[in-house]
Amino acid sequence: MTKVIIGSRESKLAVLQSEMVKSYIEQNNKANNGSGVSVDILTMKTTGDIILDRTLDKVGGKGLFVKELDRALMDGRSNLSVHSLKDMPMEVPEELPLLAFSKREDPRDVLVLPEGVAEPDPEKPLGCSSLRRTLQLKKLYPDMEVKSIRGNLQTRLRKLDSGEYSGLILAAAGLKRLGLEQRINRYFTPDEMLPAAGQGILAVQGRKDQDYSYLDGYCDRDAWIAGSAERAYVKYLDGGCSSPVAAFAEVNGEEIFIRGLYYSEATGKWITGQIKGAAQECEKLGIALAKQLKEDCERGE
Repeated sequence: MTKVIIGSRESKLAVLQSEMVKSYIEQNNKANNGSGVSVDILTMKTTGDIILDRTLDKVGGKGLFVKELDRALMDGRSNLSVHSLKDMPMEVPEELPLLAFSKREDPRDVLVLPEGVAEPDPEKPLGCSSLRRTLQLKKLYPDMEVKSIRGNLQTRLRKLDSGEYSGLILAAAGLKRLGLEQRINRYFTPDEMLPAAGQGILAVQGRKDQDYSYLDGYCDRDAWIAGSAERAYVKYLDGGCSSPVAAFAEVNGEEIFIRGLYYSEATGKWITGQIKGAAQECEKLGIALAKQLKEDCERGE
């Protein structure tokens, strides 16, 4: 019997996502002779989960959500880590490669209101955890205050329902995975609000030169292509939590369609654009779009 340990953040959503990978491995590695694969989940609190009084751009960005999980992988306490791809830094250590991406859940951002409420209260702020969302919200709700909110999904919903906020902007994927789809008041189309790179995709990370044949068949082709394009776009722009860039790619057979958002810190202006091409050129196209938008924005177009 092969023993696999998955490293996970300890939030309810993170554990659920790790359990989805656990279930896949166990179901797809059953053996009649009893020599299948058993999987345990090792949970831990990351620095990003502990520091909640400041926005991520002020305390180190996305790396705060993976540092402890990376350490567990490196010292052999875990064999895999499961992450939300949107929380992964664009630079991944060579010795800890990304192994597979899950099939993508709904990638859209959504508006969640207090229970029993039909419209946002203009006297209270909208709660939002990213500069990317804040930037785009100013166009959608120009007269409303946007205030930072941190913590896991349950914590944010408690703050919303207790009256601190008029609404929250969250990822549809997490709400749906937790069975909270009924809380969604409005879905934002990608044209209204471009999602974060990798939103809705789970990333499985492992150690270099290890045998991961028990993951065979898990990686979703379209999610891998789309996620790779989005990450290439953001990486070229050196974007992360401190820079409100956004990228969203859709794969249709052998073709890929990529949307991107670029923000100029120098001017405070931002633009969006798109590119289409061969799916096999996903990363090159992501970089090409990033270059074009950066040039256009800095020229003031």
